[in-house]
Amino acid sequence: MSAVAFALVIAAAITHAAWNIVAHGVSRAGMPFLWWGAVGGTVVWIGVVPFTGGLGTDDVLAFLLGVGVSGVLHVAYMAVLQRGYREGNLSTVYATARGTGPFLSVIVAVLVLGERPSALALVGVAAIIVGVVAIGLVDRGRADRSRRLDPGLVFGLLTGVAIAVYTIWDANAVRTWNLSPVAFMVGTMLLEIPFYSFGVRGRWAAVRTLGRTQWRRIVAFSILSPLSYILVLTAIQIAPVALVAPLREVSVVLVSLFGVFALKESRPGWRLAASAVVAGGIVLLAL
Repeated sequence: MSAVAFALVIAAAITHAAWNIVAHGVSRAGMPFLWWGAVGGTVVWIGVVPFTGGLGTDDVLAFLLGVGVSGVLHVAYMAVLQRGYREGNLSTVYATARGTGPFLSVIVAVLVLGERPSALALVGVAAIIVGVVAIGLVDRGRADRSRRLDPGLVFGLLTGVAIAVYTIWDANAVRTWNLSPVAFMVGTMLLEIPFYSFGVRGRWAAVRTLGRTQWRRIVAFSILSPLSYILVLTAIQIAPVALVAPLREVSVVLVSLFGVFALKESRPGWRLAASAVVAGGIVLLAL
């Protein structure tokens, strides 16, 4: 991976970790928070579009197709993820999703996009995925033994599939049609607003209350969350998806380390060991 692409993805991971830390707790508000995120992100970033190459293409129909499909995929991803958090253990869903998504992205990138990462890079990818899953499983509780299959695993896998699908689609769209990452992100968020507006129907009082009491966190989210994915989309234009997708999950490690040193979360040794495995994978990707 080139130094520029590596720096972009690491910056994206740091930004992603930052907004997760800032938004810790408030994101559990569910659909009202997602509505504010889409609206706030659109308002913050739409003014940047003219200064970052506009749409990036003169083919408006291609741009609309790209962001239209992406918007639907991102909403589907959030819907499955939220359902998973209701039905299963949070850490099980999170670990399964964050490990499955990059893994499937690598497979599809190799088989469909024709990417050919080196053997050393694939070892690094494997190390990152294993480390991320290990971090997610630290706090996993026992599954409900009255059920034959842990719903957390089911929805985690479905979420991972959704991550892989939108990652591959977005990568192919920005590459094929030379779309501007900023315009692509803004277009996607703009198209998410009607879906989330439907989701919060009858709950506008909760939306207003959240906006009034948590506006600082919403503003931080509106700046940092789109920025993290804009950096990823930029990296995808110059580096293989098979390498970018796993490397962006470094954010999971950063959040975990914050939990160890700032929040004094349990089993710090396990978390640090898993983080070391991810760090080893990062080194291999950087070679």
